[in-house]
Amino acid sequence: MRYVVGYTPNERGADALALAAVIARTQGATLDLVYVVNEATPYVALNPDGNRVDASEQRVLTARRSALKLVPAGVTAEFHVREAESFAAGLIEAAVEYGAGLIVVGAAGNGLFKRFTVGSVANSLLHASPVPVALAPRGYGRTEPLTRLTLTVGTREGAGAAINVAVSSARRRNLPLRLVSLVELDELRQQDFDLDSALSPARRHVNSVLTEAAARLPEGSTTLTLAHGRSIEEAVDSLGWEDGELVIVGSSRLAQHRKLFLGSTANKVLRALPVPMVVVPRDYERIDSV
Repeated sequence: MRYVVGYTPNERGADALALAAVIARTQGATLDLVYVVNEATPYVALNPDGNRVDASEQRVLTARRSALKLVPAGVTAEFHVREAESFAAGLIEAAVEYGAGLIVVGAAGNGLFKRFTVGSVANSLLHASPVPVALAPRGYGRTEPLTRLTLTVGTREGAGAAINVAVSSARRRNLPLRLVSLVELDELRQQDFDLDSALSPARRHVNSVLTEAAARLPEGSTTLTLAHGRSIEEAVDSLGWEDGELVIVGSSRLAQHRKLFLGSTANKVLRALPVPMVVVPRDYERIDSV
């Protein structure tokens, strides 16, 4: 198994590499650390005979050195340089070429500590990637294995690909799986509001997902939580989060076949999460990604 890591020699690149290493460690996966250079100013191939290098070569050498220095013991990693019209395009091309099961990137640099701000690279990936995308919150520095997977479940049918990835990942890693349904009460109050009846569709749907997941996982390893608040952000904040947690969500129904598209609710969830998040493309068929 291979994971593509979008690497830049800064905090965002370090966050992405740390998350990729945590996900990869128990799977024996190889990390492909991908450093993208613009096609308009391509780098010169590295000189093997020790001669002086130009500025573009020096940037590549510096990035390679800093990247490989961050790879923890026990994790296999290779450094790659790719020319592409954009960072996101280079990562997608690499993932397709390498047959990768995941692309991992860091949050934008101006995000609050351990919160997400979706930058241009992540935004492009979340609207175009044919493979799941993992987003590391700013300041992510965990080195221990994952401890729990959480799958966010909407109030309607769908997101079968995300369910399959979550269940398969929990089973392979022998991790508990928490199913969470988030309900935004302010939106419901715009209608005739009765809390009990308003939450009923969410309860019914998440219970059907729970039944399906529990049948495929060891007894007692699957739990259910229905969280609500005045906003999605408040509902997310009301949940307890473990340091070793990873959240899995499905892409929007507006997404093209086997492509990503982050819907409005998932966007709100992303910006409130204190833990990493993996977004699974619509109709994605591979289940060994995470």
